Formats: sequence, structure tokens, C-alpha cells
Amino acid sequence: MSSTDQPQGNVTPIASAADPIDPRVRIGHVHLRTADIDRVKAFYVDILGFDVIQEARDVPGWGTTGDILFLSAGGYHHHLGFNTWKSKGGPPTPDGHAGLHHVAFNYPERAALGDAIRRLRDADWPLRQVADHGTHLAIYVTDPDGNDVELVWDRPMEQWPRDGEGHVTMTMDGTVDLDGLVAESTAAKS
Repeated sequence: MSSTDQPQGNVTPIASAADPIDPRVRIGHVHLRTADIDRVKAFYVDILGFDVIQEARDVPGWGTTGDILFLSAGGYHHHLGFNTWKSKGGPPTPDGHAGLHHVAFNYPERAALGDAIRRLRDADWPLRQVADHGTHLAIYVTDPDGNDVELVWDRPMEQWPRDGEGHVTMTMDGTVDLDGLVAESTAAKS
């Protein structure tokens, strides 16, 4: 069975689509505008540890030219794409405007999330919010372009909190032991 045939969850929806999408559909990549390819590369590659799949300057696109950067974890063609086609040198999207709230990266185990926290601490990168949502532990940070990023470790599905009808009941502000996660990461590397 391939990874795309694996169930993504076992949540009972509160409302189902009349004509549902194939349940194996996954988010393959996110492509973001950036003001500065080098600055965003320093965050996603040098701090978080993504690999560079492709990087190019003065690439035609969207009626202009700009820089592009494609990043991956684990050899995928790209999880993150960045371009400066319509954003080079521009400011972040201000609050009060519609758009992307955040991108989430799911780590395979608690120790891997702890390693991300260690990396952020080593770079003295501020954490915007930390929460235990019941279904997952979440660390929120803001990238150099003002995009919010959620670093996540999902609990096993059988541990997700649910109501009597099987609907997930997430919490918004549970606490997370950051030092404990970093210690798990350090122990896993020993």
C-alpha cells in the first residue's frame, strides 16, 4: 500500500460535501511570494533544515521576472516554493486583509518537533504561540516575510479528543513542555 493509500484520519465530519473529493487528496506544496529569496532561504534552509531543490534568478513569470526557490524535505519535488515575481522588496501582508493564515509542517514524532524547537532556539528565533490542541502539539513562528508557520506533531488518531458523536474537539490553548520536547530530541540523537 503506498503512502497515498493510507488514511489521513478517522474524523467524523460535522458536514459532508454532497459530491466529496477523493479522500486520498493531500496538500502537495505551498507556493509563497517573498520579498527576498536569500532572506527566506536563510530561515527555511539554514534554520528549519529544508533542502534546496531548485533556485534561479531572473526567471520569467506572471508577466515579469523574479527569483525562485523550491524546497523539500525527504526528496519530494518540492514542499515549498517561493518567488519574487510580484513581491520583491515588498512588505508583508498587513493584518486586516484576507489571505493565508498559516502553513503547517507535520513532524513524524515528538523528538523531531523538539529538534525544530532546538533549531529555533539556537537561531534565537521568536516563538509566536505554543499550544496543545488535543489532536496535536503546535509551535507557531513567523517567517521573514511575515507568514505564520505552524510546526506540528500529531498525536495518534486514537488519542484525539472527541465528543459523543465522534467529532474532534480541539483545544486552543493547552500548554506544551518545550524543554521536554528538546530533551526528547537530544536523547533520540544519542
